Amino acid sequence: MKINLQYTFLQKFVATTCLLFLSFTTVSNAAQNEFPKGPELDIKSYLLVDYHSGVELAKKNPDKRVEPASITKLMTAYVIYQELEKKSISLDDKVLISKKAWKMEGSRMFVEAGKKVPFNRILHGLIIQSGNDAAVALAEHISGTEVAFVERMNQQAKKLGMNSTHFVNVTGWPDKNHYTTPRDIVILTRALIKNYPEHYKIYKTKEYSYNGIKQYNRNKLLWRDKTVDGVKTGHTNSAGYCLVASAKRNEMRLISVVLGAKDDKSRADNSQELIEYGFRLYETHKLYDAGSVLSEARIWKGQQNTVPVGILNDFYVTVEKGHYKQLKGLMELNNKLDAPIKRGDVVGKAIIMDGTTKVIEVPLLALDNVDKGGFWSGVTGSIKKIFVK
Repeated sequence: MKINLQYTFLQKFVATTCLLFLSFTTVSNAAQNEFPKGPELDIKSYLLVDYHSGVELAKKNPDKRVEPASITKLMTAYVIYQELEKKSISLDDKVLISKKAWKMEGSRMFVEAGKKVPFNRILHGLIIQSGNDAAVALAEHISGTEVAFVERMNQQAKKLGMNSTHFVNVTGWPDKNHYTTPRDIVILTRALIKNYPEHYKIYKTKEYSYNGIKQYNRNKLLWRDKTVDGVKTGHTNSAGYCLVASAKRNEMRLISVVLGAKDDKSRADNSQELIEYGFRLYETHKLYDAGSVLSEARIWKGQQNTVPVGILNDFYVTVEKGHYKQLKGLMELNNKLDAPIKRGDVVGKAIIMDGTTKVIEVPLLALDNVDKGGFWSGVTGSIKKIFVK
């Protein structure tokens, strides 16, 4: 089916390459893909998203600001992974435990003040045991103070596009200025899974022992569903019971965010219901690999007349089950592009249609650079463009 769809997609691309960008209005006004309403859950907010395509399959108050509780530690860990990647720190480091870290309340791994503990052990305590003491100890080891580390967290949130998020601590301890949204949590979770797959493997660990104390991962879905491999729970009296979960079945991965459940069982039950709903009703397919060339765009006033056009990232589509074979591909290219053109510049749009319904729309990008041509190229190009509609 993938080959047939690609063939149809390319046929449509070739057939529509010469169309004006203005004529794209007809396609862009097609109805957006509206999936069935989804399950009604008695919680403050939730969101179910396909990991690969980013398509939202079920939601309630996805942009509502909420307290993330210990889900905060996903960003704490994300910044730590960045430092490990840069080799500014090592898993073999010895972390000196401060009195502040030792005195932290809430969930803990029970490190002792004044002792030096292997970095990797504390990192496991952060992820599996959700240790507030572990979070503070690691933040202080990396940035000197928790406050300095939190600045890094907020900077990273902006880079990821988490525009409705603000952190004031590394643990998720309640504070009116410490907030996020279900959509922002999904952005972070997708980035963590994609950018740090080796570290992500730890999130499915069911238990961990430190200082003679065994603690169990609070994500109950790890015991219920073997396809669930993460990611993080959270709870405070004000935030309620929260859970970000991810499950992979075959090549399809779903991420669910449940916030403000009434108890531990409720957050697990609601998360399971969302995940089962997503896998039961939908399917996700990879249409093209990153860097695929789909067509060529006409370039004016350049050292060359065309540039290859395509996508820089893998292209996935999520549809209702049984609809994949009826998908069609359309493309619109801007036919008045002037050099210089840089790799990654947007030069058009690709649209996947299910009948008259638009399933997904993605920008088409230049895959090469096109330098500006000489004087004569500019003059002739300007004249020829006059006759292009």
